[in-house]
Amino acid sequence: MESVDVLVVGAGLAGLHTARRIAERGLDVLVVDRRATVASGIRTTGIFVRRTLDDFDLPDHLLGPGVRDVLLYPPSRRSPVRLTSDRVEYRVADMAAVYAHAQRAAEAAGAQVRLAVRYAGVTAGVVRLAGADPVRARFLIGADGARSRVALDLGLDVNRRFLVGAELVHPIAPGGAAPAFHCVVDPRVAPGYLGWVIDDGGHAHVGVAGYPAAMRAGVRRLLDAFAADAPGRAAPVGPVDRRGGAIPVGGVLRRLAGPGGLLVGDAAGAVSPLTAGGLDPCLRMSELAAAVTVAYLRGGDERALRRYDGGALRARFRGRLALRRAFAGIRSPAAAEAAVALLRSRTGRAAAARVLFGDGSFPDVTSHVGLASSR
Repeated sequence: MESVDVLVVGAGLAGLHTARRIAERGLDVLVVDRRATVASGIRTTGIFVRRTLDDFDLPDHLLGPGVRDVLLYPPSRRSPVRLTSDRVEYRVADMAAVYAHAQRAAEAAGAQVRLAVRYAGVTAGVVRLAGADPVRARFLIGADGARSRVALDLGLDVNRRFLVGAELVHPIAPGGAAPAFHCVVDPRVAPGYLGWVIDDGGHAHVGVAGYPAAMRAGVRRLLDAFAADAPGRAAPVGPVDRRGGAIPVGGVLRRLAGPGGLLVGDAAGAVSPLTAGGLDPCLRMSELAAAVTVAYLRGGDERALRRYDGGALRARFRGRLALRRAFAGIRSPAAAEAAVALLRSRTGRAAAARVLFGDGSFPDVTSHVGLASSR
């Protein structure tokens, strides 16, 4: 039976980045994923925020033009609040190409990546795989999404609060206006969250997300209704693709690690509970997860796992969790109109700019273990 130091379930950005960092430190790493290619089954818009762009070495040619303007619309779509930053705040990535780049980087570091292989469970360190022979692993890492099977098998915490999102992606004609981030607060189509339109210079991304219990018409129908007259949407000039999935918004889970393994990315709840952004958290927590894994496997001391402490991280998210509850309380168009009206004031604009353009979207957990920036 094949043996490895670490088996990572899930070849998304979190799983591949964690595998790369562990392999760079000399351990044997295997990544498995049920998808046939890392470019299939994409669920994220691919919006990278400024902090991520500053701190991580993302390939510039895979990123769209910089976005400085955010427009916040009430349900009526009239008189949006425009916020403009003096810096580039967002860039939208070609996520299929980003995943392919991350796979190559992991493999170049020494990790093995096997696709079309489904995780089927673990017993006493033996990982069962559908589509491949079992593998003995000293440590298992769950990067298998918001509803993680690995979390259940390891007896770790699981996500319980979700938004469900859906998005249309289609090519647009070149040479349009400078891209902006259009956000619509409308509980009729996105209860508890937003509808959005943004482009990467070549493709428009039009989406909605909300609490599933309140989306009685179904997320696909609500998306189609929103997309019909979504502000800022350029006309399609090619085929329209759909993507979507569950977004955990309950905050980082408390129990993230044990002697058998740990969780990263959406499986760990590493998503901003307020903005529902997950790309920055997944990279930052992957750095910490890799350092903790290597320290534990080399030293054999379970105290190393305590540094991967979801409870400590949650304590730094109290304000964002409270704002998430407030956002969820906007349940009528009238309340949404009033909420956006508040943002027109000087205080409201400053608060919105702090959320959208601030530097504190997710704690820099890498500093806790003395890791250098990946740049």
